[in-house]
Amino acid sequence: QVQLVESGGGLVQAGGSLRLSCAASGRTFSSYAMGWFRQAPGKEREFVSIISWSVGTTYYADSVKGRFTISRDNAKNTVFLQMNSLKPEDTAVYYCAADSKAMRLSRRSYEYGYWGQGTQVTVSS
Repeated sequence: QVQLVESGGGLVQAGGSLRLSCAASGRTFSSYAMGWFRQAPGKEREFVSIISWSVGTTYYADSVKGRFTISRDNAKNTVFLQMNSLKPEDTAVYYCAADSKAMRLSRRSYEYGYWGQGTQVTVSS
């Protein structure tokens, strides 16, 4: 049973920082890609960032490039999303997801087979 558990969300003022964590368990994730997505009220779920677990290749949505950093700790099976210079428009539920076809480094949420429960991030102006 694959489990992804996010943590680290909260309320922060604009310009502040948060670090999200995604703890993965249930199998070996060395061949997976791990993505972060977010969904704001009334909006579709959107891609934020992705990292290939084995090689460490990363991609970011244009809206977060230069402010967010994705990383992983292989020993702890944990993926992180460091979010700096947060803006009110970053407010959303953030989800961690795993894709067993790591090489495609997909930005499409429907290609991810495993999801966490989400963690709320609220940025006040």
